[in-house]
Amino acid sequence: MLVNAQVSVLLPFRDAGATIDDALAGLLVRHDPALEVLAVDDASTDSGPARVRTWAARDSRVRLLASDGRGLVDALNFAAQAARGALFARMDADDITHPERIARQRAHLLAHPELAVLGVQVAPTADEGSVGEGLARYVAWQNALITPADHARERYVESPLCHPSILLRRTAFEAVGGYRALDGPEDYELFLRLLARGYALAKLPEVLLRWRHRDGRATFSDARYGLDKFRAVKAPYLAASLRATPDRQVVMWGAGPTGRRLARALREHGARVTGFVDIDPDKLGRTAQGVTIRGVETLDPVSDVVVVGVGARGARALIRAELTRLGFVEGESVWFAA
Repeated sequence: MLVNAQVSVLLPFRDAGATIDDALAGLLVRHDPALEVLAVDDASTDSGPARVRTWAARDSRVRLLASDGRGLVDALNFAAQAARGALFARMDADDITHPERIARQRAHLLAHPELAVLGVQVAPTADEGSVGEGLARYVAWQNALITPADHARERYVESPLCHPSILLRRTAFEAVGGYRALDGPEDYELFLRLLARGYALAKLPEVLLRWRHRDGRATFSDARYGLDKFRAVKAPYLAASLRATPDRQVVMWGAGPTGRRLARALREHGARVTGFVDIDPDKLGRTAQGVTIRGVETLDPVSDVVVVGVGARGARALIRAELTRLGFVEGESVWFAA
């Protein structure tokens, strides 16, 4: 594959008249004949389609398509089917990309054939007020994941890549069946499916996308992106990872609501939690889902595989240090999942 391999940007939009110009400007500022932008109008009722049409009239790299309001997943798959490129980039109509983002991602991805997906670090911005603490924490966690090992290790915490920041190989995308329509985050499910099939994900350690958040964005308003939906999406893949070590007992670190809900979700997919551990002395000796809650000192790295179902701020680093001290290895005998 040549260094100038064509990139097809999948850019679905609906009622994005206020932001689509900024999104397209960042993508098209460089003269790159090996780039095309597939802007898919998903039943807009504002000026968005007209604005894209103006761009297309002066830049042949822009193609305006219509998906008739079938929703994001159908719009993305529709764009992928119409694309000409060997590489697919994602972009949302309300984000702003660095002019060099696509070129740098393409060069890195083509220089590293072992990678299927390459993201970039992102800077969250808010149209009004400041970025919330929860979003800031999530972005800081995600931006710290750089190598394929980082992304594989922490895949069950949350989505390890910002969806509109990625560049992925068409061959990998098609091999796993593209995006799936589901009652949950379609991007996270795609990343988990790719990882389960042995594909590698990585990230450039450069902030090359402004991830804009505003009132009404689906990330916050759509029920498909709630915590319960993320848990439902990750549960079958995490259960499969746990079943890969049938000689070990599954132990949940965290007997609070998060851990108990995760244990129930895992049980539905054939991975039964046989023990709970907690550091809260008031919980020790009690039962959760019919199992006695015991102390951390009872964990055995030879016979146990630990799922960490604690999402409290700062807890992950402390639990990681303790499990490492006890001899557990992430991705083998411990998985962080909150």
